[in-house]
Amino acid sequence: MLSVKFWGVRGSITCPGPDTVYYGGNTSCLEIRADERLLIVDLGTGLRPLGNWLMANDFKKNGHVDADIFLTHTHWDHIMGLPLFPPVFVPGSKLRVRGPVSYEDDSLKSIIEMQFSYRYWPVHAGELGARIEYDQINEATIDLGGGLKVISKFLNHPISCLGYRFEYQGKSIAAVFDHEPYRNIFPSDPSHADYNEETAKEGENTAAEENEKIIRFTRDADILIHDAQYTEEEYQRRRLGWGHASYEYAVSVAAKANAKKLIFYHHDPASTDEQLKQLEKNYASTAATEIMMAREGLTLEA
Repeated sequence: MLSVKFWGVRGSITCPGPDTVYYGGNTSCLEIRADERLLIVDLGTGLRPLGNWLMANDFKKNGHVDADIFLTHTHWDHIMGLPLFPPVFVPGSKLRVRGPVSYEDDSLKSIIEMQFSYRYWPVHAGELGARIEYDQINEATIDLGGGLKVISKFLNHPISCLGYRFEYQGKSIAAVFDHEPYRNIFPSDPSHADYNEETAKEGENTAAEENEKIIRFTRDADILIHDAQYTEEEYQRRRLGWGHASYEYAVSVAAKANAKKLIFYHHDPASTDEQLKQLEKNYASTAATEIMMAREGLTLEA
C-alpha cells in the first residue's frame, strides 16, 4: 500500500490562529508510507507533530525511527522543523536526508546543521542522538529496494528545487512544489528595444519544453500534490517569479497529465479556512479531475 498523510500544508511561514484551524498552519511536511517503509517530504514545522506521532507509534513498536527524507529545497519554511523533531535526539534513530545542491557553496549538510548552532538553538549538531546521513542529489531515479522507487525532477523556483515521484506496487504519488510554470524571459514584443526574433523564439520553445517535462513527470499519477498558492489573477498581477503556481495552472497540469486526484498544496499563509473552502468548492465543481485542498491530518491511499 502506498499512502500519504499531510502534517504541514502552508508555505512561507507558520500561521496559527482561529482562521487556520481547519486546514492547519504548519509549513511543508508529508509522511509517505510504502507499507511499513517511512518516507518524509520536507522538514517544515509540520515535522514536530509528525515526530510526536512517530515516537508514540514507530518508536514504541521498533525501539527506533528509521526514515528516508526527501527535501524539495532548503528555504527556511521547508527545513525549520528539524530542531523540533523528537526522533533526532534519540540514539538509534536513522535519518537519510536527500535534497538538491544549493547554488551556493554550502553543502546540504552544512545548511541543515546550521540550525543546530548555539547562536540559533540550545542543542549543537554534534549532540544529536540520531544517525543522520546526507546525500546531495540532482535529477535521479533512486531504487530504495522492495519495489519502491523515487524519481526526482528539477522545478522552477528561485533556488534549486526538486519535485518527487514515489512509485510502489503499480501506484504513484507525485509532489510538485515549490514550482511555477516556465515562461519566456526574453522580450517577445517586436517594438521592445531588446527584442530579438531568434532569441524570443528560443525562449518560447525552451519554456514549452520544460513545461512538457513536468507533464511527463506527473503522467498518470494516482495522487498529484501540486503547488497552488494563488489564483491566476493574483499570480499574474504581482507574483511572477516568486516560484509558486496558481490553482488554474495546477488544474491544467493534472488534466494534461491524466492525474487521478489533484491535491492543492503550499497554501498562502494569508488564506483563511473560509477562503480555502470556497476555492476548493469552486475548482472542484468545474474540473474533470478529483480535487481536494490539502489539510493537516488528511490521509490518502494511492
